[in-house]
Amino acid sequence: MRTSVTRTFSFEAAHQLPWHEGKCRRLHGHTYRLEVTVEGPVGDHGIVVDFADVKAVVEREVVDRYDHQFLNDFMDNPTAELLAAEIWKAVEAAKLGVSRIRLWETPDSFVELTP
Repeated sequence: MRTSVTRTFSFEAAHQLPWHEGKCRRLHGHTYRLEVTVEGPVGDHGIVVDFADVKAVVEREVVDRYDHQFLNDFMDNPTAELLAAEIWKAVEAAKLGVSRIRLWETPDSFVELTP
């Protein structure tokens, strides 16, 4: 049996999409909500992963990097899809065993990545 655990985070960031024909062409910001899911077997201590370990990795690798930043300084085309992919790479590199990333750009719009 495999079990998944999810921890939610938020950060504020600004970006602009110069190619966009609508409002997103202009500088604007979002309160991003990030859900990081880790999947695996329940271990000897009765957990898949300690929530504190998930928090430490994501805050170090993602929140501390992007919070209150201009995302165009990190990538040329900071769409939600491409930002979620960068977040996946950062969390995966930390050997967290990520199985899903959900990045909410607005309260009713999100991008979901799975392997």
